[in-house]
Amino acid sequence: MSARDRASGLSLYDRTAVAAAASVIRAYSTSFALATGLLSPRTRPHIRNVYALVRVADEIVDGPAGEAGLDRERQQEVLDAFERETRAAVERGFSANLVVHAFALTARECGIGEDLTAPFFASMRTDLGVREHDDLSHDAYVYGSAEVVGLMCLAVFENAGRRSPSAPPAELVTGARALGRAFQDVNFLRDLEHDAGALGRDYLAVDGVERTRDDVLDRIDRDLATAAAAIPLLPSDCRRAVTAAHDLFAALSARLRQASDEGRVRVPTSQKAVLAARAWLGAAPLKERS
Repeated sequence: MSARDRASGLSLYDRTAVAAAASVIRAYSTSFALATGLLSPRTRPHIRNVYALVRVADEIVDGPAGEAGLDRERQQEVLDAFERETRAAVERGFSANLVVHAFALTARECGIGEDLTAPFFASMRTDLGVREHDDLSHDAYVYGSAEVVGLMCLAVFENAGRRSPSAPPAELVTGARALGRAFQDVNFLRDLEHDAGALGRDYLAVDGVERTRDDVLDRIDRDLATAAAAIPLLPSDCRRAVTAAHDLFAALSARLRQASDEGRVRVPTSQKAVLAARAWLGAAPLKERS
């Protein structure tokens, strides 16, 4: 095989891996698929690659692996192997796992290192053992499961297409971490009953006395406000997508305040479309409860 043929083969493999990653976000999240659709071609495939890796890791510990008959020990073995393959793929630039290969392409181009992937996998591993979280363990879990994902996305926004990656400004780091925290806590509140009943987990320790749902929502709204302040500092080809995602979770936060129970709330498709259109037209992120 000639050098040209080998290059063509790798190019095809890269494209196939990126397409596989894109199929994950389409299957699992219409909301994030909508938001990523507002990204520029420079960043869109990379964000999909990050999402796919995170989603597959989450599925190892959150249901499908168990439904396939894996006990906790086997789930940890699979998760550990997935982390090792991710680390190796970033180092060598190739994986036989298409989702991992796609992520490695992004990590190598955008400067996503083990300082971000290791905390992520540590939080995923926590799900196999820890059932009830206090404030300290909640914060550690959310850092690894959500804040570092926000930092991975920020690395993409700042570095995709550059010859060499550089560290983002501190203000953007603060905003990315805050947005990740808000996303995660919203999801915890939406899934409170499912997490407790199906998974036996309590991430928020909401007891109605020392901590109420409104306390959690107040914290979410503070994080959303912090994130909103940072969005105008992002590269221009990322702002609309991040605004749309921010505003969707602001709408979810508002609906959670209005909900009469702890069931899973949703934003209607029509409202999602309005939020996406608003972001596309360049509106500032929502700062008031909607």
